Order: sequence, then structure tokens, then C-alpha cells
Amino acid sequence: MSTPAAQHVPGRAPDGGIATRARGLTKAYGSGETAVRALDAVDVDITRGRFTAVMGPSGSGKSTLMHCLAGLDTVSAGQVWLGDTEITGLKERELTRLRRDRIGFMFQSFNLIPTLTAAENITLPMAIAGRKPDEKWLDQVIDRLGLRDRLTHRPAQLSGGQQQRVACARALASRPELIFADEPTGNLDSRAGLEVLGFLRGAVDDLGQTVVMVTHDPGAAAHSDLVLFLADGRIVDEMARPTADAVLERMRVLAGGNPQTPGSDIVQERLGDGRAAQED
Repeated sequence: MSTPAAQHVPGRAPDGGIATRARGLTKAYGSGETAVRALDAVDVDITRGRFTAVMGPSGSGKSTLMHCLAGLDTVSAGQVWLGDTEITGLKERELTRLRRDRIGFMFQSFNLIPTLTAAENITLPMAIAGRKPDEKWLDQVIDRLGLRDRLTHRPAQLSGGQQQRVACARALASRPELIFADEPTGNLDSRAGLEVLGFLRGAVDDLGQTVVMVTHDPGAAAHSDLVLFLADGRIVDEMARPTADAVLERMRVLAGGNPQTPGSDIVQERLGDGRAAQED
């Protein structure tokens, strides 16, 4: 199914078209009778200037979808575009350049270089590309993320939340067309996780960025404009203007309506943690 744009919200960046899209996207591992389809003929549009969350049970294909849209993994069939550029079939060197120049990444494990300062980690992708950062934009990102007094610190001198803020600044620093965040709150406590999600929400609302986040946490998904639900390699549902409770209920339905589905107790616990942090 192809997903529509979330409705316009006053004060938010205007709809700027499609940031990335896929048609008939299929990813299979193995061959013959033992082949496993991680993605099964997926059609999807990701709207520019919006925050999209991707959810699904373990093995549903959500991380594979992100990796294929980002050009981190090859596809077995179908087509993927970043803006007007079809990325399926590009050579590895072209893909590397495209990812470096047009996409920002955030990961659960932060992926910071331990020997570099926060400032050096933030600007590393541009330094590798031989490009100078836009100082005005970089200052805006650093101040937005509250990192001004942490720029000379190395990762070991920062908390987990501060390290993820550095990773967020690195993803934003080159003002990419699209930011992919893979479980960005997975290694954070509830308070630090809410802080990072707030920064991602602000990057969309105030800085006009486009964010696609893979998560298993209904509380995290509630920060998005649109949630896509995957099951067995297909987009089976979507939810605009999500709430944590509505997302949790939808996940239960997709799991067969069983509140004791493996992992549901963990999801409920995380949802409770998020509420407690918001109420504090």
C-alpha cells in the first residue's frame, strides 16, 4: 500500500513532496525453498517535512525497510527513489556519496568515534567529504541540542543521552534531505529518550527536516506524524496523529489481539516509564 501524507499542522514546515518512495520493494534472503522474504512487494511514500515512525513485531521487516530506503542494503526486486533519484542499481561508490551528502543517520549504539571530541564527531562526515559546514546552521543545531558546553568532551566523558544528542547533531549537521533513526532511544533511560525524541520532533517542526524512525516503543512512535505498521514484510496498517495508547492497542491487534504476546509486557512497561517521565 502507498501511504498518504499526514495532514498539515499549523506552524509546521509546508508539505514539500516526497522525500523517499519505493514501489514493489522486495528483499529476500537465501534462495529456493529456504528463501525468506523480509520485504514483500512494499509500496511506500515518505512525505518531506514530516516525522514517520515504522513499527512491527520482531522479524516484520522494519529495519530492512529502513536499510533499503537508505541504500544500506540491496533490494531483490522493485525500485527505491531518494527525491527524484532512483537509487536501486547505483554503484557502491555512487551510493556512498549519496548517503554521505543527502542522508543523516542515528543508531541505537550512537556510533561515535571515541578518540574524537563531540565537535569533531558532529562534523566528521563533512570532513571526510572535504566540505566545510555551514557555520550558521551548525551553530543553530548545536544550540538547539544544548551541546555548546560539551563540544570539547569525548564520548566517554558524556552520558548516554548526551552521546545520542551528539549523534543527532551529526545527522543534522549537513542539513540532509532525510534522517533515518534506528531505535534511537533503545539505549537510553526514559527521561533521556524523551529528550532525544523532543529534539527529533523539533528538527521536523522548527528546522524543516524529514525523519524516519524505526522503533518498537509506542511512546516513541507517538512523537511522529504518521506510524506505518509492518507484519510479515508488508505494510498492513498506518495511523496518523498517533497516541501511545492507540499505537499500543494497534500493535496488540496486529499480534492477534493477545495482550500476553511476547514482548507486550516490556512495551507496556516502557509506555508507563514514558508517562512517568512526562508527569515529573
